[in-house]
Parts: sequence; structure tokens; C-alpha cells
Amino acid sequence: MGQFTSRTNGLGPGVLHRVRFSTNEEGPPRYSSNRFNGNARQGDGQIPPTMVSDEESSTSERRGSRVELRRPSIYSTIDLVPQLDNYASSLPRQTKSRPSLEVLRRAFDEVEVGMEAANSTTDSGVSSLPVTDSGNEDPQDPTAKAPVRFGWIIGVMVRCMLNIWGVILFLRLSWITSQAGILLTWVIILMSVTVTSVTALSISAIATNGRVISGGAYFMISRSLGPEIGGPIGMVFSFANALACALNTVGFAEVVRDLMLEFDVVMVDSINDVRIVGVITVTILLLISMAGMEWESKTQILFFLVLMISFSNYIVGTIIPPTTEKNAQGIFGYRSEIFIENLTPNWRGPEGNFFQMFAIFFPSAIGILSGANISGDLKDPASAIPKGTLAAIFWTTVSYLVISVTVASCVVRDASGNITDILSGNATDDCVGLACNLGWNFTECIQSKSCEYGLANNLKVLGQVSGFYYLITAGVFAASLSSALGFLVSAPKVFQCLCRDNLYPYIGFFAKGYGKNDEPYRAYLLCYIISVAFILIAELNTIAALISNFFLCSYSLINFSCFHASITNSPGWRPAFHYYSKWTALFGAVISVVLMFLFTWWAALITFCIIFFLFGYINYNKPKVNWGSSVQAGTYNMALSYSVSLSGVEDHVKNFRPQCLVLTGPPNKRPALVDFVGSFTKHISLMICGDIVMEQDQQTRSADSTDWLVKWMNKRKVRSFYSPFSADSLRVGTRHLLQASGLGKLKPNTLVLGFKANWRDSSPESIEDYINTIYDTFDSNYCLCILRMMDGLDIFDQFDFEVNQGFESDENDVQQSPEREPADDISDKSSSDQIKTVFQNDQGRKTIDVYWIADDGGLTLLVPYLLTRRKRWHNCKVRVFIVGDEQNMEEGRDEMIALLKRFRLDVNDVIVMTDSEKRPQAKSLSRFMDSVAPFRLHDEQQEGVSVQELRQSAPWKISDKEFEAFKQKSERKVRLNEIIRRNSQHTALVLVSLPVPHSDCPSALYMAWLDTLTCGLHCPAVLIRGNQQNVLTFYCQ
Repeated sequence: MGQFTSRTNGLGPGVLHRVRFSTNEEGPPRYSSNRFNGNARQGDGQIPPTMVSDEESSTSERRGSRVELRRPSIYSTIDLVPQLDNYASSLPRQTKSRPSLEVLRRAFDEVEVGMEAANSTTDSGVSSLPVTDSGNEDPQDPTAKAPVRFGWIIGVMVRCMLNIWGVILFLRLSWITSQAGILLTWVIILMSVTVTSVTALSISAIATNGRVISGGAYFMISRSLGPEIGGPIGMVFSFANALACALNTVGFAEVVRDLMLEFDVVMVDSINDVRIVGVITVTILLLISMAGMEWESKTQILFFLVLMISFSNYIVGTIIPPTTEKNAQGIFGYRSEIFIENLTPNWRGPEGNFFQMFAIFFPSAIGILSGANISGDLKDPASAIPKGTLAAIFWTTVSYLVISVTVASCVVRDASGNITDILSGNATDDCVGLACNLGWNFTECIQSKSCEYGLANNLKVLGQVSGFYYLITAGVFAASLSSALGFLVSAPKVFQCLCRDNLYPYIGFFAKGYGKNDEPYRAYLLCYIISVAFILIAELNTIAALISNFFLCSYSLINFSCFHASITNSPGWRPAFHYYSKWTALFGAVISVVLMFLFTWWAALITFCIIFFLFGYINYNKPKVNWGSSVQAGTYNMALSYSVSLSGVEDHVKNFRPQCLVLTGPPNKRPALVDFVGSFTKHISLMICGDIVMEQDQQTRSADSTDWLVKWMNKRKVRSFYSPFSADSLRVGTRHLLQASGLGKLKPNTLVLGFKANWRDSSPESIEDYINTIYDTFDSNYCLCILRMMDGLDIFDQFDFEVNQGFESDENDVQQSPEREPADDISDKSSSDQIKTVFQNDQGRKTIDVYWIADDGGLTLLVPYLLTRRKRWHNCKVRVFIVGDEQNMEEGRDEMIALLKRFRLDVNDVIVMTDSEKRPQAKSLSRFMDSVAPFRLHDEQQEGVSVQELRQSAPWKISDKEFEAFKQKSERKVRLNEIIRRNSQHTALVLVSLPVPHSDCPSALYMAWLDTLTCGLHCPAVLIRGNQQNVLTFYCQ
């Protein structure tokens, strides 16, 4: 009678449910079989476990619906206990159910209100929500028939055994044994099995390291090594499976043709008969495949039963005493002398060597991926693939070893098949061969090398040894057809997964699946067309070598995937299958490549050329996928290792690089600043785009803005990090970024700012904040660059603004003003919205003018040198302007040229400014006075008011005393601007040494100096200053 009651009506927020339950003598109350769902919310307090009666349970089971309950932790009603679905959120159609930290941090009353609005309550008072099965991607319609799923025996073991057992087992193994002998044949078998077993261990490890969906070898390699390696292998592996289907179909057709010839039946001729039978066969196999995996599986089981009967027929035939006709064919039953004779090799013909025999036998072992290739149709791929694949390898190895030793113990190498060659009496004087001791004389055919029977001459020995010949023929049919059917199913499944990943163009058409099992009918038809095309060729010996190399290449990369995932020590590498070793995986990878070249070196070269071509395509296009590959883990390990090792290296002037922290705000709002710094740091040094977000604007910032801005920089091909930072002001944010940015030696040493062009209209606090940021930079011993764009950006006409709003805006106001487009409303814009700036243009033969006014250690010269190493700036000429006097002008110029030569800097000209100390023109000086006038106290003109009182009302203004003290410095800045405008009006870039202000210099006055130095130009201007430490040297040590 176990009963659960819940009263919900009339309960206020925060009141716990009152629960009553009772039990009878039949047993304790039973918990509901329903699972807990993190998507449903309960705001009425903590939820106890649901208990249902037997009657309720049976009703629920009959209903067949699965309801998941929200189970809270003991900390909070919304803080959930661990559950499976919270960790499957990356799968399709799965909604995230775990509450965020923001939700957990809300005030209690806010949480209650939100939960009451979100809750859906059942009649029993328990919040519930229908569950999406995160572990399965199948349709959830209860009326739809469930898709067919296979276990490890039918789905993997039987399928692998059928693909491993091929025509080589029936038509080539006996001949290989006659050539190599029993011992070397066993060595060949065990060597092949070693490669396949090591690969199977690697497959097992990869398959148990997370959920494996459809795609087989391609899915495993691509998710382990990334799309660059996985994509080429997926394409090649799919094509190899299609060709293998054609090969096995042609093998079946040739056996049918030979059988028809025994009954004197010919349709057209020998070649066209193979084509006709092959096309008809592959068409029937296609129809079986398209009928669904259920029919395909039943067909494979039928083939498996036929093979078992065929093997039994062979074993029985070796035990049955042979007839005289069989004796004439060299079959004598189990004889120790035959066994001993066949232990050692007897090489014959041009193919008579160990590696040729190995190359002929190895393709019979390539079917180990058949089970993994249909991983999407398995009930539990992580369990089925290891068990089924290893079991298939074991049993097929046993069968190969048993058949090779039994046939070599029953049949001599040479026999004539002539009954009259039986010896009469004991006359064996002139008799040659082992058969002489068994009462037969095959001397004539042995000496003339015309024997048609025996291990070395007849490929159908197994049928002759067996109890009933045509059962072996049926076995050949089953082996070839099962392999062809397996490859015909594998190729479309793998290709469908590849198409869905969109790594290559024009193949997405084949990604569509149909029916409950998501059958790739379009890919089936493509595989069918490829198979028919190569069946019609009917000459597949050359293609067969390529197929073996394709499969070996796949094995190599599977093993390398396992090895690479192991050595990267990624926390995500946790395979449930522990019986593997990274060193055996590496051995499997190396030996597979070695075998590729030993078998057919030209096919190996073709294979690698195809792989490299497909690799280059994906590497060039860089598909937007992230599968958490071991390559990413390896990159992280290398970066971490190099960063740590670099920390122990002392700095040296020869290795100095301008590592820049660039205050861009959102980088897409200041593209010129990004492009300028990227021009001399790309592939050379560190660049960090710093975005100082004001505290009041942080709440309006979109959650995905960081990811979008990184994608924007990647789209622009800017090699930079992006570092947003929340602060109350520009100065505070910059100070913290200067201290915290970087890692070890990879720390910024140069701060790059945009010029505050609207400083005259800004608040005094804003100017103070900007200038103090510059002061803090110098105090931190950092280099400093300030970029000013006079005429805005060189942008396309389709954009409706003439100036760079990012530069012209207040540098302190990182977030844009309400009347402008919000800086954080960036996720809605297309990634193709890339504004072109002047730094992206080819600069031609313009000049870069460097006004090296003060010796800052050489940064002023190093930056233009780094710029001229770029293709866009390579043809620019560098001119250096220095301060001097007329008397020593030539001497000063020669000294500077000598210094620049010792620095090995390619400078086109050195110009001495001899008039830099002259008084500026009245017009220029008047312009300066007008710009600074709003920021002056004019305290000496106001009688009766003390300077202190004026200071209290406007502490940021410049007193007359301060203005007079810095008057000469101000005039020199004005004069220098006149010289710059006269010489560098239309150059590509102007770099001017940045003056270092005294600590008592007013902020507004210093801001006016910066404005004066760079005003009136029609090109980008850079105010630059090193930290007074050498960044250039002409010494070798």
C-alpha cells in the first residue's frame, strides 16, 4: 500500500513540503524509477525523494513516459546534486540544466520569485520535465519504432571475422604455406596479427575514451588528432572501402566464372563475364544494404553460418582417409613426413620471397575496423568495439594457424593428378619427391615443372581436401560476398560522418540520412557507382596495392592517435580500456608506415601525396571545429614547457622584442590601432589587446563578446590575445593590466595608446586620468607609443563614417556613448564587417620619417625597422631627423650615419635640424595659446583672490607661474611641429620621440604638448618613447 502524499496548496515561499508515507508487511516503500532532471525548478523548499505505490508504479510504467525530477543538494534548493545530463550538454538537442553561478549568487527572495515563475508542478507537487536522452540521438517519438542496435557479437565480432576471412583464406593461404613453409607462414600470420592487435588495442582505448558515434576510424582519428589529419583519412578510408568492395566483388565474380567454365558455360568472354557477374552482384548487395541494417545483419549471419559449415567440412575432410584420386592430387591425410617436409620454405618464381608472401597475405587482416565503422549502430560502442574486435582477431588467427598447419600436414607440394603415376612394387630408385615414400611417382611433372596439383600448384587445395568440394566453393562465395557487403556498408557510414563535418566542399549532399537508422542512401549510391566503375575495369592488381596502403595508413594514424593522446597527459584522456601502452601504439604506427614502403613503395608515395594534398586544403581553410584533439593538448604542453624554460633565461638586448599591451577597447572599434601594432609584432613578438570595461557598463556587456572579438581578430589575421578587464577608470585598469598581463617572460614591455583627440572637450577628470596613465607607464619602466590618426581611417565608401570613432572618442570612455553604436553590441554584427585601414594598404615608395629627438635606447629606430620587414612597407625609405647646429652639422650627420650602420639599420637619409631652437611663428604660437587657454587659471590677472582659492575651485588648471616655467619647453614643441609639417606632410608614417614630463608638469599642459607635436599632418603619427634601456646593440655578445 506504500503511499506518498504531498500538500502544496496554501504553502508560502520557503515552506517545506510535509511528507507522509507508510509501509506494510510486504516490504519497505519503493522509490520511483523516474530520474532527476536539472531543468525543472522547485521553489517551495527542499524536495524529498519521491515514493510511489506499486499501483502508481505500474501505471507509470504502462504510460511509458520518462520524467526526471530535480534533486537539490543540501546547500540550496537550486544547487543540484551531480547527475548525468548535466555533463551531456554538448550533444545535440540537449539543454543545459545546471544553474549558473549568477543564479546561485542571487538574493534569496530573487531566487524564490524566479523559481516560482519557472516551475511546472505535477499533481503530486514534484517539479518535473520531460527528459531528452542525452546518451542517444535517436528520435524520441514513442510511437516510432526503435532503431536497430547491435551487441558486440553480431555487431562487431561476427562482422570483423567475416571481413578478415576473405578469398585469401581459401585460395592463397595453402599456396603461401607451400612457398614459405609452416614456420615462416606462422611468422607471417603472427606478424600481421601483431600489427592488427596493436591497432585493435589503440582502437579500444580511443573508443572507450568517451562516446563514439558513427564514423568509425574517421571519427576516432579526427576527434583525437583534429580535422587536419582526420579529414584526409576519412576521405581516403571511405574511398579505400569502396575499392575494397569492388575487389571482393571481382574476386567473387572470378570464382563464379571459373565455376561456369567447369560446366562449359560462357556468356560473352572471360573478362566480360566477370564484369557482368560483378555488376549484378554489387547491385544485389546494394539492395540488401539499402533495405536497412537489420537485413544486412541477417545476411551477414547467413554468410557466417555458411563459413562455419565450410570450415567444418574442411576439418572433416582432413580426417577422412583420402581416395586414390586424392592421392594422385597429392593429398595423403595427416603424415608426419609431409609435416616435416613442409616446415621449411621452398621459394618458387619471381614472387618467391618472404616480403612478397607477407604482402600477399596481409590484406586478409585488414577487416578489423568493420565493427568500429558502424559504431553508430552499436548498442554500446565503448564496450562492443574492444571485446568484439579482439575476439575476432583471436578466432581468425586461430583459424589461419590451424588451416595452414593442417593443409601442410596432408598435402605434398607437387602432384600430377594422374592415377597412373602410382608406384608398382618398391622401385623408388629414380623417383624424386616426398611422394615416392608414399607410393606415388610424380618425378616427371616435378622435373618438367608441369605439376598441376599439390600445395605449390593448385589454388583450390582446400576444396580438394574437404569432405565435399562445393561446400568450400560456398565458403569462398560467403567470404567474398560478406567482405564486399561489409565494405559497402562501411564506406557510406564513414563518408556520411565526414560530410556532416563540412571539412570539404561539395560533399554535404551525401550527409543526409534516412529512416530510423539514419541510413546514408545517397552515400550508398555513390559507393555503388565507384564500385561499379572499378568492377568494369576488371584489372585491379594496381588498385589492390593502393587499398592495402590506404588501410595501413589508417592503422598508422589510429596508433599514432593513441600514442599522441597518451604522451600529452591531457586530463581528458581517460580510456576505460586499460590494456594498452603508448609505446606499443607508437610501434604499431611506425611498423605500419614501414610496411607501406616494403609492400609497394610507389603506392605508399601516392598515398602520402594524397594525404598531404587533403591535409593542405583543410589546413589552409581552417574549418571552425573544436573537438578537443590531442594536438591541442600537445600544443598546450609545448607552450607551457617553453614558457617555463624561457623564464630561466636572462634578458639580452639582442633578443629584445617590443611586446605590446594595446589599449584598444573592443578591437573592432579601433582597427587602425590593432593593424598598426600588428604590423610590427606579427610573428615577432607578443601583442595583447586590452579592453578596460567600466564597472557601470559591465552588466550590459554581452556574454559572448569576448569570443566574438577573438573571432574578429582571427578573421583579420591579427596574432594577438584579447584581455578584457573591469575597472573604475582607465588609469586603474591600465595599471592592473600592466602588472598582471602576460606569463613569465611573455609579458608586455610596451604600452600602446590611441591619442585623445577630443581632449579639449573632455572633462578635467578624463584628461587627468589619461595623462596619469602615461605617468604610470613611465613609473613602471615601460616603453610607450601613442598613435594619432589625423584624417580618420582609410575605409571603404560603403561605411558611413569618415573618421575612426575609436580614436576620436574619449580614451577613458571605453564603452561608446548611447547615441553611438554600443561597443558591446558586437555579437550581432557579421564577422565580415572588417574596416580597412591605412596600415593594410601597400605603402609603395613613401618615406617613414623618424624624429629621433631624445636617446631612449633605440626603440624609436627599432619600430620602423620592424615595419620595413613587412611586405606592405618593404619599399618605404626611412629618414632619420636629429637635432644639431649649423657649425657641426656635417660632423653630427656623419656620426649618426656611422652609428646607424653599426646598428645594421637600412636608413636612406639622415637630416640634421639646425633650426629647432628658433622661435616659432606667431601663428603657430597663437594656435598653441588658444588650445591651452581654457585650462589656465590666469591667477595673476585676478586681484583680491589668492592662488590657493583658485586652486581649490579648479585644481586641474595651469597657473601663470607654471605656464611661465614651462614656456620655453612649450615653444620648442611648437617649433618642432613646424619642422615636422614642413618635411613630413605626406609621408607614410611619422615617428616622434615622446617627451617625458616632469612630475610637476600640469596634465592639461602636457596634453597640449602632445597635441601640438602631431597636429596638422595628413599621415599617421606616432609619439614613441623607450624606457631608456638599450634595445639595439652592435656587439655580437
